[in-house]
Amino acid sequence: MKKRAFFIASTGQHVGKTTMSLGLVAGLHKHFGKVSYMKPIGQEHVEVTGIKVDKDVLLFKDRFNIEADYSSMSPVLFPRGFTRDYLDGKVDENKLARNIQSSFANICNTSDVAVIEGTGHVGVGSIINLNNAQVARLLNTDIILVASGGLGSSFDALSLNKQMCDDLGVNIAGIILNRVLPNKREMILDYMGKALKRWNIPILGCVPFDPFLSNPSFRDFESLFNTTLLTGQDHHLRHFKKIRLVAASVTSYLKLILPEQLIITPANREDIILATIEKNWEADHPLHTGMILTGDMHPTPSIMKSLKKADIPMFYTPLSSYNVMEKITSFTAKIKAEDHEKVQEAIDLVQANIDFPKLINATSM
Repeated sequence: MKKRAFFIASTGQHVGKTTMSLGLVAGLHKHFGKVSYMKPIGQEHVEVTGIKVDKDVLLFKDRFNIEADYSSMSPVLFPRGFTRDYLDGKVDENKLARNIQSSFANICNTSDVAVIEGTGHVGVGSIINLNNAQVARLLNTDIILVASGGLGSSFDALSLNKQMCDDLGVNIAGIILNRVLPNKREMILDYMGKALKRWNIPILGCVPFDPFLSNPSFRDFESLFNTTLLTGQDHHLRHFKKIRLVAASVTSYLKLILPEQLIITPANREDIILATIEKNWEADHPLHTGMILTGDMHPTPSIMKSLKKADIPMFYTPLSSYNVMEKITSFTAKIKAEDHEKVQEAIDLVQANIDFPKLINATSM
């Protein structure tokens, strides 16, 4: 017998499963008494109350006061070296499956409905025979597939993932399109709906692109560069609308200083740093500037003192400015539990763009 659960999988990495799951858990609270969350297989983990759990589990348990225990919400982790241990015969595949099943039973016993978040695309985990489709079959649940909101390439990705579900006998209850450009939303809905008719799979939601959800905070950058703020330590969660690498003259730079801007410049460019500080002091309203100082030379004590006085968040990395910009450009920000503004933005956005009655009917038991 199927339990009331929504297994959220996607067509690839960074497509928005956690964002969708946040909105779904929040929205389902309006239709069911107790809503729970589970990440059957996690990768990035944190330690809490003496056990290691997937980092997203901590986010959901804290945000929604979920009754289930951590071990049930995060039964299996794939730490570094796990795949090699499995192939060396050090991991009992059947035991992992039993842990997932018993944890799911516990989740169902403490809730009226559960959101199960998969890991990566449908095939992730295949090397240990526990990919998303296999886990969904193990738990006897349908899958809801999240895809990026394009047309041709998105449908191609859906086709690949659907084939694996078909091979394992797992039903896809519906599709959610994420990060759809607002000016193309109606066109995408129309034509994707036509394309999906051949499969008889409904579109359950069409979530527009929100640049803020992809916008890293200083906390993300600290993690990316394995460092911490040296000044402005109250602003770990500051976000920026624009990131600029500055190597030009001060005169050229001053013409382009904007609010909510992250400046990347060598630590020995004290002219740029002091001009930024002065501009912040002169502004009628806070500019919410941030700085990443780079290069072989560490910022001097006098510069550190001035930045602290101006309350401008800054950290230093010995990388070149070009390498810093390169790393940031290829970085994808994830939602963190402490970033309450971004968590609420995700919840509001998804709730407003998911057809919950249609979703519930599509997965009716």
